[in-house]
Amino acid sequence: MDGNSRWAESRGLPAWVGHERGVAALRAAVIAARDWGIPALTVYAFSLENWQRDRSEVTFLMNLFQSALQQQLPELQRNGVRLHFMGQLELLPPGLQQRIAACSAATAGNSGLLLNVAVSYSAQHDMVGAVQRLAQLVQEGSLAPEQITPALISQALSSAAVTAAVGPPDLLIRTSGEQRLSNFMLFEAAYTELCFLDCLWPDFDKQQFEAALQQYAQRQRRYGKRRQQQ
Repeated sequence: MDGNSRWAESRGLPAWVGHERGVAALRAAVIAARDWGIPALTVYAFSLENWQRDRSEVTFLMNLFQSALQQQLPELQRNGVRLHFMGQLELLPPGLQQRIAACSAATAGNSGLLLNVAVSYSAQHDMVGAVQRLAQLVQEGSLAPEQITPALISQALSSAAVTAAVGPPDLLIRTSGEQRLSNFMLFEAAYTELCFLDCLWPDFDKQQFEAALQQYAQRQRRYGKRRQQQ
């Protein structure tokens, strides 16, 4: 979800207006994903590097995140959406941590769309943590080095609950014209199809979403095989 501040700046508006419009765009994307029967949607809400932004902007984002969760929870419940969060959640303000825990618990029994929110997240940090946990098991003698596999590493990542439920991501959509992953799900996205859009996140709507899905549907995913081997 990239481009909120640029969207606001291009219109002569303060950044907070762009962030609020970004929340509206997310709500529309969740509704569209649910309507189309997409099993899981992961959104990059706030990176670990975003903590380096101006303190006032970070404070606003934390407050917006907390209020959005509170306001949207009833609708998420009605639509059967299950919430999952990944990242260094311990860095978040205590009130937001409590809200996240409450929303996760409240939606745990839902069977609709799995909405995975990456907040205070860094794929590199996540991989380091996974490797450290596995190294600890090796040191304790409960795991042999040769037993470490890609599947085992995947199970040690903060996205494990999501990939266990629906598998690794099929499609990654990035808005704002930037063509890089920016430290997002680097391990999980090994075979993920990439779609880069020029629109800024607040302008991302159902039509943009559908166009990205149609583009994805036209691709052939070979996973290293030749076309005739599939």
